[in-house]
Parts: sequence; structure tokens; C-alpha cells
Amino acid sequence: MSGLPGTGLPGIEHGAVLLHTLRCAGWCAVERLAVATGLDEATTESELIDLAVAGLVTRTSGAFAAWGLTDAGRAANAERIAAELESAGTRPALLAAFERFLVLNPELLDLCAAWQLRPVGGVLTANDHSDPSYDARVVARFEDLDRRAEAVCADLAGALPRFGRYRVRLAEALGRARAGERRYLADGTASYHAVWAELHEDLLVTLGIPR
Repeated sequence: MSGLPGTGLPGIEHGAVLLHTLRCAGWCAVERLAVATGLDEATTESELIDLAVAGLVTRTSGAFAAWGLTDAGRAANAERIAAELESAGTRPALLAAFERFLVLNPELLDLCAAWQLRPVGGVLTANDHSDPSYDARVVARFEDLDRRAEAVCADLAGALPRFGRYRVRLAEALGRARAGERRYLADGTASYHAVWAELHEDLLVTLGIPR
């Protein structure tokens, strides 16, 4: 892989994408990183090994083996992301789209809670998905939010094209939930909620806004 001047990052393409994904998603197994980035698993693992040799990522061992950033990796990613935004000159557009994202964020959190809990006899209880009409109503509300989120995602991708991947992932998660794979709404690392949370973190990181 070719070097990225000024950062020590050993690749501006796949390596850079993986580094930033780890920054936004936290510790990940190869399989999850491949899904998040759209790379195949062999390429993902090869790039991670190169990043590890450069001292930018590290891997835990054991039953729950995962990859994560080193301090040097976090610093290199922060430098690259800041340079990317400055070069694009689209901070105002990205910030405006982020403000619209923040309007939708509480609604998304409420929908996830509604999916995981439902009122039974006036008391909230764990949703065991035994009431298909209730689940259908919540899915319909997710679909309504997703239609509005689509426009926000389009504006984000217009400001920085790499944000376009989130739209693909959100649509995939919602489509699988519609098809009956319930975990793809609010449970698991590939769920609509998980992808949304990663997008939120990416926006904060890219704009330099602390939590």
C-alpha cells in the first residue's frame, strides 16, 4: 500500500477506511469490519495486518478476538479526517446536515425502545414479538423515519462521499427487518440502531464535536 503523507497511514484507500471504521465503531472482528466497509474478509484481514505492522491497530486474542486502534492509529485517523474535511471545504454543509440528523436522533431512540418494550396491561414489558400487529406498527414508524433520514444521508454524502455507505447499510438493515429478521432493527452490530449510532459517532468525529 502507498503511504499517506503527513500521517504515517500506510494506505489512503482500504487501510484508511478500516482505520476510520474502527474509530467510529470501536473494537470489531474481521467479519463485522467487512460488512461495515463493504470489503471482502480476505482484503480486510490483509489490510489490518499492514496497519498492525505500522503500529496503528492491535488485536485481542481469545474467543472474542477483535481489532482496535492504538493511540498512534487514533492520532493518524484524526489528522486524516481533519485534512479531508478541510480539503473538501464542505464543513458548513456537513454541519447543516448534522443538525437535521440531531432532530431525528431522539425519534430513533424512542423507536428502538418501542421495539424492545411494549405496553401490556398498562405496564411496559419486554417485547417478545408475540403481537404481530404491534410489531408491524413499530416497523411502519421505522420506515417513516427512514424516508426522512434518506434525505439527510444524501446531504451528508454530498458533503463527503464516504458517508454514502451509511445509507446503504441502513437500507440493508431495514430491508432485512421487513423480511422478518427482527434483530436487524435494534439488536446486534448490524442493526439499524447500531449503524445509526456509528453514523452519529462519525459525524461527531468528523466535525470535531465532543460527546
